[in-house]
Amino acid sequence: MGVVMFYHLTRSSAEETARVLIDKARGQGWNVMIRGTDPEALDRLDARLWLEPADRFLPHGREGGPQDARQPVLLGRGPIVNDAKGLILIDSADVTEAEARALERVFVLFDAARPDRLGFARSQWKRLTEAGLPAQYWSEESGRWEKKAEKG
Repeated sequence: MGVVMFYHLTRSSAEETARVLIDKARGQGWNVMIRGTDPEALDRLDARLWLEPADRFLPHGREGGPQDARQPVLLGRGPIVNDAKGLILIDSADVTEAEARALERVFVLFDAARPDRLGFARSQWKRLTEAGLPAQYWSEESGRWEKKAEKG
């Protein structure tokens, strides 16, 4: 059973933070699924992953293609089909307790400027920790990421 890591975005965008987390997960040899709820936000992230950084290509794909199961990084709204060990949740996407237990890491990214997203992340924290999953809460309010809470 892995850890569910909550990232309270106050300075960085979800796209910037996702890129850093993808690099870390890929450095561990893990495939990654990025699950969102907004197709336009997934389109923006897809475009950004193709272009940035310009000196390093990140192989990835959008859900719904014939090679989904082979993608090292897959962006979509559905279930994990690429044997991912890391799941990045953006735009209030959700994860089940069973899914989270089967993964090495779940990264929940939520924007401080969006009260609805903050509320949803709080309900996820409560539900997942009450189910016995270990969780960490990270904040970048000081200008760098700091672990502010840990449970389990």
